[in-house]
Amino acid sequence: MAWFKRIGLAALALVLIGAAAAYAFQARLGTWLFERGTAQRMVVDNVAKRNDGLHVGLCGTGSPMPNLDRAGPCNVVIAGKQMYVVDIGEGGGETLNVMGISPGKADGLLLTHFHSDHIDGFGPLMLYHWTRGSSIAPLPVYGPKGVEAVVAGFNAAYATDNTYRIAHHRPQVVPPSGAGAIARPFDMAGSATIVLQRDGLKITAFTVNHDPIKPSVGYRFDYKGRSLCISGDTKKSPNLEAVCKGVDILVHEALNPALVQKMEAAAAANGQAGAAKIMHDIQDYHTTPQEAAESAQTAGVGMLVLSHLVPPLPSRWLYAAFLGDAKSRFSGPIVVGEDGMMFSLPAGSKTIDRTRLM
Repeated sequence: MAWFKRIGLAALALVLIGAAAAYAFQARLGTWLFERGTAQRMVVDNVAKRNDGLHVGLCGTGSPMPNLDRAGPCNVVIAGKQMYVVDIGEGGGETLNVMGISPGKADGLLLTHFHSDHIDGFGPLMLYHWTRGSSIAPLPVYGPKGVEAVVAGFNAAYATDNTYRIAHHRPQVVPPSGAGAIARPFDMAGSATIVLQRDGLKITAFTVNHDPIKPSVGYRFDYKGRSLCISGDTKKSPNLEAVCKGVDILVHEALNPALVQKMEAAAAANGQAGAAKIMHDIQDYHTTPQEAAESAQTAGVGMLVLSHLVPPLPSRWLYAAFLGDAKSRFSGPIVVGEDGMMFSLPAGSKTIDRTRLM
């Protein structure tokens, strides 16, 4: 046994020597690791590497309620060489960057409505679009009437900062003409309207019911035989079911009333009457997971992805409680969305490919 002890002591000595060496060279090792990681990260471009087709990424699956794992409502749609962001909640721009999707490549932002949690990431997205891409034109922002005021407000808020960027980085890097955003309002005369058609991509806005918030819309994307819908905020919507008939993917908001009611009761029990009232009020203008599943079944969609999740779900162990019996109401797959998920619909195919970008 003596030889075994000697081997053990020798191994321990080597571990201690290695640990001491690592500690002594910690700064050098850290610098080397950072340099290597940065070099690898700078070449990541998860837009250029997409195969031709229609893709939707989740850059924010959360809500105004705190959840460190989820940014506010944010979706990114890639169709061939085009890229559009749909809603931009707090942290959405940062999440796009972590996903390896440069906001500098965005062809535009589409807003479903003007609730603060759907626009409070607008400033950073606008800045990233300008500085990451050395853009020579402002970020186009599409939305129903009223989008002009939102864009004007953010432009005013960032006007002074823009002068700092230009003075510091010089116009060659941040061209003055590319700062800020420009509103592209559209009229919703009926239940649906085509917002734009370009290079094989058609984007259709459709009305949803998020009363008393008006206007409120969702968006349908069609490209080379593939299609997807993003619901925006809404109660269960017959118009959504009609416009989104047969799409490959439906990204739908979802709120579980039973869980929110527990939050309401907890707030009331702790004397937080205002918070309890808000928890009560939000239950009447959103869609439950079960209702979203019913809409997906009625519309005959290929896959249902739940996003803009209320209440916060900090653990996957909560997903079953959140879904309830939704899976029994839709014959296709249901995915509880998480930040960084990407769903791809290759052109000329019927498959749905799923990856994680973070």
